[in-house]
Amino acid sequence: MNWRQRLGAFVGGFDAGQHHRRLRGFQATRAHVNALIAASGPDITARARWLVRNNGYAANAVESWAANTVGDGIKPISQIADAAHKEELQRLWLAWTDEADSEGLTDFYGLQRRAAREVFLAGEVFFRIRPRRSSDGLSVPLQLQMLPAEMLPLHQTGMAANGNAIRQGIEFDLVGRRVAYHFLRRHPGDSTDPGMAGEMVRVPASEVIHVIDPVEAGQLRGVSKLAPAIVKLFLLDQYDDAELDRKKVAAMYAMFVTSPAPENPLLPSEDDDTLGGFEISPGQVVRLDPGEDVTVGQPADSGATYEPFQYRTLLQVASALGIPYPYLTNDMVKGNFSNSRLALIEFRRRVSAWQHSVMVFQLCRPVYARWMDAAVLSDALVLPAYEVDRSRLLAANWLPTKWDWVDPLKDANAEIAQIEAGLKSRTQAIAERGYDAEQVDREIAAERERERLLGLDFRRPGSPAQGVQAVPSSDEDDGEDTDPLDETDDAEDPSRKPEDQP
Repeated sequence: MNWRQRLGAFVGGFDAGQHHRRLRGFQATRAHVNALIAASGPDITARARWLVRNNGYAANAVESWAANTVGDGIKPISQIADAAHKEELQRLWLAWTDEADSEGLTDFYGLQRRAAREVFLAGEVFFRIRPRRSSDGLSVPLQLQMLPAEMLPLHQTGMAANGNAIRQGIEFDLVGRRVAYHFLRRHPGDSTDPGMAGEMVRVPASEVIHVIDPVEAGQLRGVSKLAPAIVKLFLLDQYDDAELDRKKVAAMYAMFVTSPAPENPLLPSEDDDTLGGFEISPGQVVRLDPGEDVTVGQPADSGATYEPFQYRTLLQVASALGIPYPYLTNDMVKGNFSNSRLALIEFRRRVSAWQHSVMVFQLCRPVYARWMDAAVLSDALVLPAYEVDRSRLLAANWLPTKWDWVDPLKDANAEIAQIEAGLKSRTQAIAERGYDAEQVDREIAAERERERLLGLDFRRPGSPAQGVQAVPSSDEDDGEDTDPLDETDDAEDPSRKPEDQP
């Protein structure tokens, strides 16, 4: 114990900083996160990938994360004022999204989903921007190549020939800016492609997009979101396998025969292939020799603690992953409507923060900027004064997949009330659903005109020709909460407090 620890023990104050008996075995490292990732990162990523391939909970967690963070895509809505130029840009972008993947396996929004999975698994993912020739036949001569985290070796640290520092595969100039990435040409674990194994290539940072969600200041490389849950998931998986195997083995022994004459053991007949010589059938009468006794096998039950233990362990795993318990396990029985809605709101806040601070900022905006540059330079898109007014023409709103309403009628009425009270605009409400307000208005106007020409009217009787009107719900009719989900779930929730009852 050094003098600082002795002083802390004497002064007291923070129990967390003491070194008494209860915390004697709690020796936390003071190493920076970069040093820890360099030492353990490859093993963490390998174990995370193994769990997703072999463990149902891990596989469901990563798919749930990708589905909620990306869904069917985070899509741009250009803010260009000129309607014709905006329409042409949106049309060209939609055509290019199908050509974005250099492997040709998915579109740009599929790449977003794969990126979300990789960030969950490995903590990071890389995209190399691949300019193409005009003769390649693409709508815009640009594609993206996804590179997994293993392609940038963590052990690649030292000094470059030009005097720059290389840290964990990333090259920095003298002022600390990222100037290049030193990738492997082939995946180090892909034995099916041994060509150029171990060969490195230096790629300028301007041609690389590094998607990462750092957890600490100064962090260079990513850490799997599964890291806090890997140990519990692996041990729980082993426990489940052992319990299943124990029950299987115990169930294989139907009965045991005790004989007083071991010199005449029970032998299977010549035409019987069963292990003990007996084949049991319903209603069978078994004749025993004098002195023999039959004991029916009674395998031990798993016990009443099996399911509660699993539930509490999976709750810890769900907390470590930041995913609600039902999303991790697909178990919708243990949560009622109100609790599930609260968990969903919290999860959506986390997802929304990740969408805009990571996916949109690190991937969507840089790709959109490079795409528009390539489109203008290749004359696929004509935007007057693009060089002068580039920043304004690049402005776009990125709209994630709309959230499904938990209670459609109530949520819709609440939103209509906000619009009528001036607390929210229609443009904002439509954007939250993942659509462009101007496009929606044009579609509505076109439908109204078509209805007028055909003599059709699908509006509710008594509704105004313009504006919006809240739809009366059953709550407004009688003042009571008649939502069937609320009634059913509240009735089945014995833990609900009396003051919470409607």
